[in-house]
Amino acid sequence: WPGACACWFVSTQFAEATRSGHPGANGPPRPYSLACWGAVLRMSWLLRDGDVLATAEVADGMGKRAKGLLGRTGYEGAMVFPHTRSVHTVGMRFAIDVAFCDRDMVVLDVVRVPPMRMALPRRRCRSVIEAEAGAFDRWGLCAGDRLELRG
Repeated sequence: WPGACACWFVSTQFAEATRSGHPGANGPPRPYSLACWGAVLRMSWLLRDGDVLATAEVADGMGKRAKGLLGRTGYEGAMVFPHTRSVHTVGMRFAIDVAFCDRDMVVLDVVRVPPMRMALPRRRCRSVIEAEAGAFDRWGLCAGDRLELRG
């Protein structure tokens, strides 16, 4: 199954890159472009102060934005929604952590949204980052953190 292989490949590369505690001499590992069901899936890295937090998928097209994390039973990594102020979990199977970021990717607020709920929009928010519930606690992500997408 191509999706499982792609997810396994990215997760093993991410684990290998972060196992030693530092991403390498030349910064974080390179992102991977993977062919998945005929579409190219570009994986980026979510960083805080140069440290890799997770793989990140950017929902830059209307199809990706509409689908988001719907239909998945879980998600390793983060999904970034640029030009978004609010998200919902209607139809989702699991709770998510949501980070609201300003135009400089500084986290304004972090909330946990259970299934079948809607997060209220935040003032000055320009993008939203979603991850499976508990991920932000593991990463130590909180309001005031400056994030970066690389790749």
